[in-house]
Parts: sequence; structure tokens; C-alpha cells
Amino acid sequence: MLIPTLSPGASSFPHHRATLRLSEKFILLLILSAFITLCFGAFFFLPDNSKHKRFDLGLEDVLIPHIDTPKEEESPAAVLLCMMKHAWDSYRQYGWGHNELKPIAKKGHSTNIFGSSQLGATIVDAVDTLYIMGLHEEFKDGQEWIEQNLDFSVNAEVSVFEVNIRFIGGLLAAYYLSGQEVFKLKAVQLAEKLLPAFNTPTGIPWAMVNLKSGVGRNWGWASAGSSILAEFGTLHMEFVHLTYLTGNPAYYQKVMHIRKLLAKMDRPNGLYPNYLNPRTGRWGQHHTSVGGLGDSFYEYLLKAWLMSDKTDTEARKTYDDAIEAIERHLVRKSNGGLTFIGEWKNGHLERKMGHLACFAGGMFALGADGSPDDKAGHYLQLGAEIAHTCHESYDRTVLKLGPEAFKFDSGLEAVAVRQNEKYYILRPEVIETYWYMWRFTHDPKYRQWGWEAVQAIDKYCRVSGGFSGVKDVYSSNPTYDDVQQSFFLAETLKYLYLLFSSDDLLPLENWVFNTEAHPLPVLHLGNITLPGSEPAQR
Repeated sequence: MLIPTLSPGASSFPHHRATLRLSEKFILLLILSAFITLCFGAFFFLPDNSKHKRFDLGLEDVLIPHIDTPKEEESPAAVLLCMMKHAWDSYRQYGWGHNELKPIAKKGHSTNIFGSSQLGATIVDAVDTLYIMGLHEEFKDGQEWIEQNLDFSVNAEVSVFEVNIRFIGGLLAAYYLSGQEVFKLKAVQLAEKLLPAFNTPTGIPWAMVNLKSGVGRNWGWASAGSSILAEFGTLHMEFVHLTYLTGNPAYYQKVMHIRKLLAKMDRPNGLYPNYLNPRTGRWGQHHTSVGGLGDSFYEYLLKAWLMSDKTDTEARKTYDDAIEAIERHLVRKSNGGLTFIGEWKNGHLERKMGHLACFAGGMFALGADGSPDDKAGHYLQLGAEIAHTCHESYDRTVLKLGPEAFKFDSGLEAVAVRQNEKYYILRPEVIETYWYMWRFTHDPKYRQWGWEAVQAIDKYCRVSGGFSGVKDVYSSNPTYDDVQQSFFLAETLKYLYLLFSSDDLLPLENWVFNTEAHPLPVLHLGNITLPGSEPAQR
């Protein structure tokens, strides 16, 4: 672009200087506005090399400039942008390429769910959040690392479930949002490495698989070598999208086989036990939970229906039947009037609810529309009651952050009793329910509760090297666990940001969020059927 310049003799005419300055300013303003228009045009209208168009995010209303430190008068969305930058920049500085970050020791961190290799879990988990927040330089850094360094041909034993929801889910979401082919390519490469986990006598996958050898096994602590309901039941969304994108029927067939096997099995009191032996096809210990070990199995039944543009009626019926049994046997009201979801253990109801189970308030609200017997209002109300109970679990602590699990007996309600249940590890489930309840009711209390959580996290979990979980939410001088979980960037900050954004940002009629908060588009398949599937029944 040529920039007009003054002629050499212009300076010899002093009385023209003011006019020339005005002209210069006007020209510079024109150039600047043209440059901004070009930048925004390039961002929104760059040609997409893939056959799938990028999806409209509705970002226009929420683009916010970079902020280094939050100020009291900043909007919640701006504060959250700042928190995301602090979490990402700290990881970028101290843990780049490692799976997670130790923000106090200021070094990389990993756990056995990712195996022994550096797979950059935080990068893969966070890139879609960066994109949604408009942090495009950071997104580009993440994309470049994924393109150049993310390698799955490593001798590492990983959790099939965790790698599916964080890596495949994160890569697919980044692909659908940005249109960048590298994300789809990496998702498919990884999915191929997970397929050997399904080589069991029943087709129920092992919990872990070695990415190099394909050898699978289960966790030693899981009931007599069992696979876990929430793990093998939380593959459907990602695997259906893999078949949709690649035309390879294997992914769809693997998850539908799991569904068909479960449909044939007897269920005690209509409840799904958390353990199933992949060798014998028999249930393990009779323990049912909507929290850990069970949670996202139910979530994915509902979301399979939503993601199919409400054509997968089999998934919807299975969800409705499961929720009816859960409500009959697990949902109770405390003496103080708090609705909670207990856990069923060998015919006995334990009056304890986990932080993980708090996601169910959002699930009930999300599933209200389409519920049988005109019970939409009932399930929306149930979602609101769960949201209230989970808010109480936060409000009854010193730090205003919720414990890992809380009891409803012996006069104590929504309070953790054991020391090993008093911790908060930056979990998102309560926030997730606030967001869904906000989208469906627009009751301002959900934003108020979300803002309380923002302030508490920023006050008690922010350290110089990122964000850390705390070991005791009832202590005014908490000690840190020194882990910045990848899901803090993928879920907690994303759900909070969405809570304070317009409903046009990722509208729920077009997007379904996987259990790691990675948005995947609804598949409006119409008369098209997925390879290896039965024709859709409306």
C-alpha cells in the first residue's frame, strides 16, 4: 500500500502547516481504518481450505482488548480474559510442551492419565478457549506447537477416556471453529491409536492403551479388572464426528456396539452400575453415581440425541429411562430443604454428593425440552434446585469455593466432613450448571454466583506462576496443591466467559459441548446416514 508523502517544498510555506497536518491526520485515519478493515476482513473471510465451513461464533459482541491485570471496574468478561492470559502465559513460560503446569514450582507437571510423554495436554485442551476469547496470537502459538510437536507415535500408556475428551475433543473443536486442517489431521491420527483399546472379548474398551504397542489394560483399583461406565460411555460424541469427517465407519460402530450391549443387560432398579468387566460382560460392584465414575455416561446419552439434530431417539429414550431411575433412587431432599443426588452402594443410599455431580443441574436443564410426559418444567426446576445446592456448598466455605464432596447427614448439609474431601482443584462443574441455567432462565442470580466464583478463584487460586488448586476450602490460610489443571483453561474459564457473554456466542441450538467443554456442531444430517449406521428414525 503506497502512503502519500508531502512534496519537498511544502515545508517552505509555514502558513500551510496546519492545513497539511489536518490532511496528514485525515490520510492516516483513512489508512488506519483501511488496515483495521483489512485485518477483520482477513480474520472473518479468509478462504477455508476444508470442505467444512467455519461456524459462526457470534464474536462481534464480545471482542475485548488484551488486558494485563484485572481492575475493579473491568467487566467480568474482561477479567476472565485477563485470567486466561495469566494461566496461558504462565504455562507458556514455565511448562511449554509439558502436559500441565506446577505454578508455584514454575515447572512442567504430568499425571499417569497422560502416560510418560510430553503431549502438551494444556495446549490441546486450551486452544478452542483461546479462539473463542479472541486471543488469536496465543491461539496461533498453540496451533504451531500442535503442528510441529504433537506426536502420538510414542511409547506411552494413556487413559482412553481422558485423551478422547481432552485431545480428540479439543482438536475437533479447534478444527470446527478455525477451519485449520491440522487439527482434524491430528485428531484422526490419535483416534487410530485408540482403536486397539476396543480389542476385548466384549468390545467394551480397556481404560488404558499404549499408543505405540496398542496393548490395553484396566486400572488396578477398578472392581475386579472392570472398565468404568463414565469412561467407556463417554466416547460417542467424538467418535460420531470422526466417522462424519473421515467416512470411516469404525468409530461409529465401536460406540454403537457399546450402546447395544448395555441395552441388553439387566440393570438393578433400572440403575447402571459404575463397573463392567470387559472380559465377561458382567457388572462389577453395584455402585451407581451421577458423580465420578458414572457422570458423563448420562450426559452423552442426552448429547448424542442433541448432536444428531434430535434424530437419535434411541439415545433420548435411554437417557430418559436412566434419569427416571436416578430420580427415584438417588435424588433426595435434605432436612434443610436442599435437593441432592446421593450414591447407591449395594442397596444403600449414601447421602453424599460430589463436586463432579454438580454438572447434573445443567444436564437436567439441557434435557428439559423434549422430556416425556410434559415434564420440561419439572426438570428445569430440578436443575435449579441442584444449582442452588451446589452454590450452597461454595457459600458455606471460608474461601467461597466448593469442596470435592459434601455430606447431608448428622445435621451437616452441603459441607465436607473428611479432610481429604475439602480440596478444590479448579473444577468447572458448578460453573457449568450456572451457565446452562443462565442460558435457559436468564435469572441474574446465576451471573451473580458466577461472579462470586470468579472473585474467589482470582483471590485464592492465583499465584505468580499461574493458578493452583487449594487443599482446604474451609481454611483462611489455604495451602496450594501446586497444579494448574488443563481443564481449568478448557472448562472453568470457558464456562465463566460464556456465562458473561451474549447467547449468540456458541448458541445451544447449533453447538453441543463435550464433557471437557469442547463445542462440537450439531450434525444436520437430514437424509444422509453415517457410514455403517442405520437410517435415522425420526
